[in-house]
Amino acid sequence: MQSPPNELLGKSRVRVGELFIHGFLALCALVSVLTTAGIIWVLVSESWHFFQQVSPIAFLTGTVWEPYTGAGSFGVLPLICGTVLIAGGALLVGVPIGLGVAVFMSEYAPPWFRSLLKPVLEVLAGIPTVVYGYFALTFVTPNLIQTWVPTASTFNGASAAIVVGIMIIPTIASLCDDAFRAVPRTLREAAYALSATKVEVTLRIVLPAAASGVAAACILALGRAVGETMAVALAAGSTPAITLNPFRSVQTMTGYIVQVQTGDASHGGTPAFRSLYAVGLLLFLMTLGLNLLSTMIGRRFREKYE
Repeated sequence: MQSPPNELLGKSRVRVGELFIHGFLALCALVSVLTTAGIIWVLVSESWHFFQQVSPIAFLTGTVWEPYTGAGSFGVLPLICGTVLIAGGALLVGVPIGLGVAVFMSEYAPPWFRSLLKPVLEVLAGIPTVVYGYFALTFVTPNLIQTWVPTASTFNGASAAIVVGIMIIPTIASLCDDAFRAVPRTLREAAYALSATKVEVTLRIVLPAAASGVAAACILALGRAVGETMAVALAAGSTPAITLNPFRSVQTMTGYIVQVQTGDASHGGTPAFRSLYAVGLLLFLMTLGLNLLSTMIGRRFREKYE
């Protein structure tokens, strides 16, 4: 028995609609892939021209970064040192606070207060980074840093590390909160049945069970700190230096890219201009490595509960 013509027409329209939606979603996925491929192509192609003029070994091992003097000196270690200094300081600020916020939201906060705290963290994450930079320059440095260390420079790494640490708190708190809440309630109840206190359950049951999620959150926050641009460019200054002193002016890899793009180097095929692509490629590889490390840790140490 054959289906009526109207029913066949309706089925054909449904198939056409499904094919259209499928094609549109595939196009959206393809756009993201092509965009990533385009970014990688630009970085690699321009960096290739740069490394034809500057030795990769000299670039990776050199200790002097002076791209605008004479033939130029392109040792990227001072920029890496500034980046690591600020990112490490940001972790010292952001990890304890973010982890504490996550523990409070997951284990101690009543539902009404947690529903209030979550939007506040989202607002903190939505503040433009340039605002954090001016906050560091006009409040953190004169009122905090120079109060305790009068010899601190107006532009310094400590101020940048503090504001970047504040910026990564929402990332750490949100991801760690998700990791804590993924721990089964039965584990907590079993510990309570053995007369464990709230603190003992948190420290000996929840934290170890969610260790992979906490580690992944910290690594992702580190990648966020390494890639921060405007706040660091405004607060840390633009003095490339290999130093462990957080109270002096330093320059990060992202800060140098901003400096070049604001006109300090003539556009074109000069090594000074093309160096921003080499620095960008190195920064891309660093953040990619951090993301891969986070994924590997999550897969390797993730606890599976039945």
